[in-house]
Amino acid sequence: MTRCLLLVGTPKGAFIFESDADRSAWTVRGPLCDGWPIHDINVDRATNTLYAGAGSPWFGPAVFRSDDLGTTWTHSSEGLTYGEAGPKVAKVWNVTPGLDGIYAGVDPAGLFRSADGGATWQHVEGLTNHPSRPDWGPGAGGLILHTIIPHPTDASRMWIGISSVGVFETQDGGATWQTRNKGTRAEFNPENRYPEYGQCVHKLVLAADGGERLYQQNHCGVYRSADGGAQWEEITGSLPSDFGFVMAAHPRDPKTVWNIPLTDPQEGRMMPGGAMAVWRTNDGGDTWIRSGDGMPQEHAFVGVLREAMAVDRLDPVGVFFGTSTGQLYGSADEGVTWSKVADNLPPIWSVETLVID
Repeated sequence: MTRCLLLVGTPKGAFIFESDADRSAWTVRGPLCDGWPIHDINVDRATNTLYAGAGSPWFGPAVFRSDDLGTTWTHSSEGLTYGEAGPKVAKVWNVTPGLDGIYAGVDPAGLFRSADGGATWQHVEGLTNHPSRPDWGPGAGGLILHTIIPHPTDASRMWIGISSVGVFETQDGGATWQTRNKGTRAEFNPENRYPEYGQCVHKLVLAADGGERLYQQNHCGVYRSADGGAQWEEITGSLPSDFGFVMAAHPRDPKTVWNIPLTDPQEGRMMPGGAMAVWRTNDGGDTWIRSGDGMPQEHAFVGVLREAMAVDRLDPVGVFFGTSTGQLYGSADEGVTWSKVADNLPPIWSVETLVID
């Protein structure tokens, strides 16, 4: 029987929701990971091993690992350090399995790699040694490396997103990195609206086209790239705001992505008009379709954080997101209609899916 799992990270631990392929009734386990603040959960699809990025104000950063779908967990922080002379790593914001190891993005911004399944970590110094590093500045959430995208077939290539610095790519396994921000706006820098770096990327996703088409939700607009991020084209179009945090890409159709626009920071970073909606494009961003069917259309002044949206690989694709006030919503028809999966959770920081056949 097909099992669909939702892996949810919150400041009070992880939760796992489970359903069948119908995705209409859910059971829940949690809180897990000893109640640690969990910023991100991801899956090694080859083994179904779960990894959770965490950061405790008392114990510092750690990556949790589960080999039994969340029943038991171990965790390690060994090597998650910049050394005696460097800043102290506060938390792990993202953990992503790659072709040659497990990667972790941390606060303050940096990249770490594990070659032993998360038991020990090594600093990817090539990124920290980038000439732009002295100029990196934090966004409202801090100076964080929040997005990691390994190339699906080439272990030497990877993209990362840092707030508020921008997108970088390596093509030599992390030894050197190139900025990938051409065409993205930095309206908060009126003297240089299109800098080489200094943009505030909020989320970056890779389309299902083999490794060159990317989509980005930025502090200042929504964008697409057809050449691995060398050039970006704005596709904000009919979206009600150019601000938001989340994006999710269809696992098979490279022209379909989902997005949740929010009001500008000075207006609260909430669903516009208090009406909940998810927007999707089926043509690569040329046009956008709004769907709020099944969600409250008034007095819903909620936000959605950058890791809190995910899709599954079933047909039709399931789309799921969580709010910063503890509601979890899902769609089993690719975002056309929606239903509430859960309520009264802690603030939802991240959502990921796992389908087991």
